[in-house]
Amino acid sequence: MQQKEEKILKVLVVIPCYNEEEAIASVVQEVKNQSVEIAAIDVLVINDKSTDDSLNVLQSNNISHVSLPVNLGIGGAVQTGYKYAFNNGYDVAIQLDGDGQHRADQLINVIKPIHQDEADVVIGSRYLTKEGFQSSSLRRFGINFFRSVIKMLTGVVVRDSTSGFRALNLSALRLVNQYYPDTYPEPEAIVLYAKHGLRIQEVPALMRERQGGVSSITGLSSAYYMFKVFMACVFAYLRPTINLKEE
Repeated sequence: MQQKEEKILKVLVVIPCYNEEEAIASVVQEVKNQSVEIAAIDVLVINDKSTDDSLNVLQSNNISHVSLPVNLGIGGAVQTGYKYAFNNGYDVAIQLDGDGQHRADQLINVIKPIHQDEADVVIGSRYLTKEGFQSSSLRRFGINFFRSVIKMLTGVVVRDSTSGFRALNLSALRLVNQYYPDTYPEPEAIVLYAKHGLRIQEVPALMRERQGGVSSITGLSSAYYMFKVFMACVFAYLRPTINLKEE
């Protein structure tokens, strides 16, 4: 009996980039150096109107990119990449941060559950095995808070709800092609996925400290960030459901 040929997924790695001149070229090269048997991987950087030398770095290294005419924030940049993936025949889109925190050798971890049809959304988590970079105690407090909020609203437990390392299959891309949260989208998006009945799976993923750039969430801004994201999650839960039927 002839063995069934294993499907090769067409995957787009979407890398949002805002002022990541120090790390972006090495991040892209690291992804390109990966060989994943079950996936054919392309890379697309979304330059979110960077004010540093990021655009010149992308151009001089011949890196495929979309350069936004205005700064849309992380949500708008990521959705741009998701829309590109949805409209260009990709089976999977993977968000991977441009600051070097996410290791390209972990891509297989977020691709496998989709390849095996076990999940529609896969989130790479620092906290399942507690290996690699674990972030600051203040950030971990916020992440635990968001875990409780998401569980209260949806019943879904995600330990690393702010992780920007995640993969979406075609069903999830059909949703985010129509709507995706803007300013701090990761926790809110989990509520969105759960509300629409998508299968969410969290898998271990080793991470490291950012290799360049500066975090936008520091000091006193953390309390405001937590309040804003809490309200965003509540409103995401209250939003009307989007029709995901294929036209």
